[in-house]
Amino acid sequence: YWRNIDHVSTIYDVPMPYSQFFDGGQAFHSVGVSMWNPPGSHGCVNMTKTDAKKYWSLLKNGDDVYVYGRKPGT
Repeated sequence: YWRNIDHVSTIYDVPMPYSQFFDGGQAFHSVGVSMWNPPGSHGCVNMTKTDAKKYWSLLKNGDDVYVYGRKPGT
């Protein structure tokens, strides 16, 4: 429902490049560190920059989003 290519989290004060929000504060976005580093996401779908850029080119406001599964070990 909302996209921001250069978003910075107002809660955690960290960059969230290629943010595409789909449910309240949850978004698909790129992370600047390994996706497997603790503490991990606080509800978002962390992605590599390559994957986040691809999603950015594919999704548009109003698209339906379904998220399945969870990060292993959580």
